[in-house]
Amino acid sequence: MWKPAERIKYKALDDEWPDAGEAAKSRLFSPIDIGTISLKQRTWIPAMVPWRSNEDGEVTQDVLDWYQRFAEGKPGAIVIEATGIRNTPSGPLLRVGDDRYIPGLKKLVETVRIASEGKTRLFIQLIDFMTIRRRPDPDKFLSRFLTISDSHRHLLNMPDANDVEVRDHLIALSAAQQQTVLTVKEWEDMCFGYRERVTDTHIDEVAELPKVLPLLFSDAAKRAELAGFDGVELHYAHAYTMASFLSATNSRTDGYGGSREGRVRLPLEVYQAVRKNTGKGFVVGCRMLTDEIFEQGSRLDDATFFAEQFSAAGMDFLSFSRGGKFDDAKQPKVGWAAYPYTGQSGYECMPSYISDSFGPFGRNINPVAHIRDSLAAKDLMVPCITAGGIHSFMQAESILEKDQADIIGFARQSLADPDWFEKVRLGHGAQATLCRFSNYCEGLDQKHKQVTCELWDRVDLDADGVSKTHDGKRRMIAPAWSPS
Repeated sequence: MWKPAERIKYKALDDEWPDAGEAAKSRLFSPIDIGTISLKQRTWIPAMVPWRSNEDGEVTQDVLDWYQRFAEGKPGAIVIEATGIRNTPSGPLLRVGDDRYIPGLKKLVETVRIASEGKTRLFIQLIDFMTIRRRPDPDKFLSRFLTISDSHRHLLNMPDANDVEVRDHLIALSAAQQQTVLTVKEWEDMCFGYRERVTDTHIDEVAELPKVLPLLFSDAAKRAELAGFDGVELHYAHAYTMASFLSATNSRTDGYGGSREGRVRLPLEVYQAVRKNTGKGFVVGCRMLTDEIFEQGSRLDDATFFAEQFSAAGMDFLSFSRGGKFDDAKQPKVGWAAYPYTGQSGYECMPSYISDSFGPFGRNINPVAHIRDSLAAKDLMVPCITAGGIHSFMQAESILEKDQADIIGFARQSLADPDWFEKVRLGHGAQATLCRFSNYCEGLDQKHKQVTCELWDRVDLDADGVSKTHDGKRRMIAPAWSPS
């Protein structure tokens, strides 16, 4: 994981907490309308992938238990984890690419409704992602996967050699010598693992994405509506397909890349297809980036333009993140896949307690405020959700009072303490467990292990009825809490 050079250590801001009366009068615990529905408070749990599903992408009991625990804290809204829109295997990631998933998702909706006493609105994040493979052993790549070409023979001065001879010669070369023979893409495939990009239009499936994705997203959204969700969050952020269309690196020449207008075209068409295929009362918003962070990526001015386009098109909310890209990810180990949260863009997405002079808290507040001001100037008053290192009441309340955002997202903080919202609302904020921002949870996610929090995953581990992770070393959900 990339870390800033300054290496300053920070602690969570454990400041003053409101009593119940003060909380009741606060902006944070006041209602807000999103499209045709209303949130009872301006608190939001963003999508986090906990790896609780199975290889078929179904709603398991572990999934139900996970979201029930968050719902017990009664936040204004929960966004269910990134859920695949295709009917294809994707490991223990939830899927909604077929009607057979609707019954399980209905049960998930019912579970959250009951646990939150109807106080929490529920959205599901819809995601598409492109093919990525693990980094191969270099010798295996050269001996089995590399397609030998006349270019290789020419550069090696082996015009009459057969494929086996060329492979053997390549294997015998130093890494520096190999790099002079392989193309940029071949070198990357060997050193980082194969990864498709939206610009790989020589691949039919990639070229056809603008025709395919609107239908896939709109069908998935309809299934979510039938399952009883209040709405969907279209995943237009981080390292995935839709964010890649928005990226400044998207140089497609088919009308879906190049200029900002070209790059936003497919995300708008996906939104329009979803809106057309769902009812008037169904909420549709998106998760997007304020900044891709890496040098060649989209920046705040791009994000402002995209946000204006989405708002003008009629999106019901905009939820903002930053970074989290493959483009600056660290080289993975052999046998591992590249992980988009290991470079500087990954750090900006999930900053840790070791930080620079700015610190890890609220690094996305000012960019979101800039975008919100731009929208307001054009009378585009779509609710804006900010997130990233926010964990204290005063911190969140200040953002709302300054009109820097309309809703506050608590991701890692809600993982550290799912009851944060009820504790603060009822005047028990001093009992809240505050996130340390050690990114222990992110390390588990990188390994596709069931995500837990170090602050509770070994608490009362041997108590009766405690569900444990597959390795038996950690508890699956946070301990229960009730007001004293």
